[in-house]
Amino acid sequence: MNQDVAVIGGSAAGLLTASLLSEKGVDVTLFEASRHLTEPKRTLIVTHQLGELIGPIHKDTVLNKIHRFELFADGRAAEISLNKPDLVIERSRLINDLTERATKNGADILTDHRFLDFRPNGSRLKIRVTNNGFANAKEVTTKVLIGADGVSSKVAELGGWRRHKTVGLIQAVVKLPADMPSDTTRVWFLPEDTPYFYWLIPHSSSEGVLGLISENIPKARQSLDHFIKRKGLKTLSFQSAPTPIYNRWMPFHRRIGNSDVYLVGDAAGHVKVTTVGGVVTGVRGALSVVDHILGKHNSPNIKILRCELEIHRMIRNTLNRYSQKDYIELLDQLKPSTIKTLCAYSRDESLKLIFHLCLRRPKLLLIGLRKYFLNLIA
Repeated sequence: MNQDVAVIGGSAAGLLTASLLSEKGVDVTLFEASRHLTEPKRTLIVTHQLGELIGPIHKDTVLNKIHRFELFADGRAAEISLNKPDLVIERSRLINDLTERATKNGADILTDHRFLDFRPNGSRLKIRVTNNGFANAKEVTTKVLIGADGVSSKVAELGGWRRHKTVGLIQAVVKLPADMPSDTTRVWFLPEDTPYFYWLIPHSSSEGVLGLISENIPKARQSLDHFIKRKGLKTLSFQSAPTPIYNRWMPFHRRIGNSDVYLVGDAAGHVKVTTVGGVVTGVRGALSVVDHILGKHNSPNIKILRCELEIHRMIRNTLNRYSQKDYIELLDQLKPSTIKTLCAYSRDESLKLIFHLCLRRPKLLLIGLRKYFLNLIA
């Protein structure tokens, strides 16, 4: 069987890549190891940029819209009202939506097919996949191979890419506090528990997910249980996932033999290291790969993606040194002009956000630079 493009993995980035290429008339086959593409439920919060990049999102995918953030640090509080709401989505429903788009555009999606390996074969690549119900491997030749197979990507490993460092994301589905509006996300900065933060994101009028990010999963679960108990909330279930951490830019394209191999999504490490959010950046990466395959090498998508990831890396390196006192000082600096900027620009528009913050509150830049350089010399 010969294919123009073979995509390994039915991730959001992989399905979007397959859909967009098929729409342009490219012959695409996507191989997914699972029998069903529907993933375990996981609640995600994304900025409005997702819809602007992929087009209309199916109404069943969006569980809720967030218009306001409440930030807390040891008794200090700040409120940010968003000009454009964030979207709370169900990951498995997003996968279903993108699967329908890819199929409609002509992509051939083969579930229950596990990727084994690949090797150069003349002007093409020969890949081996196995139907999980049968012992014999099937050989497929392709001109282009795309790894969309997640944080432990087999395509990346065989292609010689370095392995990503990972952290654990764990969140509990809880009953919302009686005083919490369903259009509001709450964030608590407690650096003694995590260098990131706790979040409580409503996905309905009565329930939400409360979670944190940590390099130590057992400790994270203990911290989360303790925090839930302190807040007097009732746990209904848990969700968790390993997530790659962006460290430095890694080219998503390699020539192997006479063929092209690409990575998208978590396989490429396209995750904002500040919030460990990878949906919008993963979409940017998919658009960049599609542009590259179609010969649009000067497309702005790759430049925007790299800029976003690097800025978030710098911010994360700064925040890693923040103490509780620093977060209190940070919230104290959120004057009306600062909050106005935070309302106007999302975390997926980091360059615009930082530029306008520096214009209106240069002291914030000085505080950040001080921590950043202390981190470099530590």
